[in-house]
Amino acid sequence: MSKPINRRDFLKSAGVLAAASALPVSMVELVFADSTQNFTFAYISDSHLQHIKGAKFVNNWDRGLIRAVAETNLLTPKPDFIVYGGDLAQLGKKEELDHGAEILSALRGNKVYCVMGEHDYYLDLGQYWEKLFGPQYYSFDHKGVHFVVLNSILTHDEWTYRRWPTAEQRMLEMAGLDNPNGSPFMVGDKQREWLKNDLDKIDKATPVVVLSHSPLQKIFKNWNFWTDDAEQVQALLRPFNKVTVLYGHVHQIQYNQIGNISFNAVMSTAWPWPYPSTYAQAEQYLPKLTVPMNRADPFFERDATGWQFINMSNGNIDMHYDLFSNTSRTVAFNTKTGEPEDTAFQSADQRIPPQTHY
Repeated sequence: MSKPINRRDFLKSAGVLAAASALPVSMVELVFADSTQNFTFAYISDSHLQHIKGAKFVNNWDRGLIRAVAETNLLTPKPDFIVYGGDLAQLGKKEELDHGAEILSALRGNKVYCVMGEHDYYLDLGQYWEKLFGPQYYSFDHKGVHFVVLNSILTHDEWTYRRWPTAEQRMLEMAGLDNPNGSPFMVGDKQREWLKNDLDKIDKATPVVVLSHSPLQKIFKNWNFWTDDAEQVQALLRPFNKVTVLYGHVHQIQYNQIGNISFNAVMSTAWPWPYPSTYAQAEQYLPKLTVPMNRADPFFERDATGWQFINMSNGNIDMHYDLFSNTSRTVAFNTKTGEPEDTAFQSADQRIPPQTHY
């Protein structure tokens, strides 16, 4: 087994002189039997750029995305492409999306594939986002891997089109945390039919990577860590030998295995969320996760916004996290148990102070 990648070694090899704090970008490496097919891509997500007035935006969220772009430009070798995982804006405003597009335009020499988040969508139902970044769902192939980008944050037509007097109120209701006026996300009938037709053309031995904003599983409904038609989407992916779902939205380290599908969350450039079990007022669905997890520090605004290296070998993912002021973490796919596992899972009596707040 090769030595896990760590941030210090990677930055040293990339020629970066100093980087004392966590870096809010993910690096993904896919490794297959044919070494000529090896490639990397970077993953940035959940920046939540929020417009205040005029040319003023919430500075902390700006800094996270600006730094992610700068660090991506320093990567050596350069990634084959970059994914932006959704929630570029906070309230879907033209000013926020324009500001985000301007920051992302500084990415040098790489194709950028974008995923839509609910904060990008529910003001104008994605119209302006599409003008800037293209279709809401699509697929592409790269060096033997089939990638599918889904818009997984749709919901019922009645909620979207007939409940709210203004588009602004609709956006605010969907953006609210633990808001009973929100509505569960879904991929929807039309898009699932498109997905079926797309996958019907792909050999079942081909590794499939699905890029979505919501997790395509049911974890915690009150925070919309939830996709209502997750089982139907999973059924379309079940015939393939190896499937990986990479998603944002949850702002935390999270992983799961359902049948042949590995689920892995990427981190936010804005802020972390604690695990739902820390919120005692609402019913929670964490038993649906098949493997135990240790949380990073939910009370430090930059924890869980650090470097994430993703190695994908023959369709299985190993995740290497480097957390600011916390223990580095590796979540690797265990071929014996058939699920991702924390390679140094800390029992309750071994956790360091930042992990004992709850």
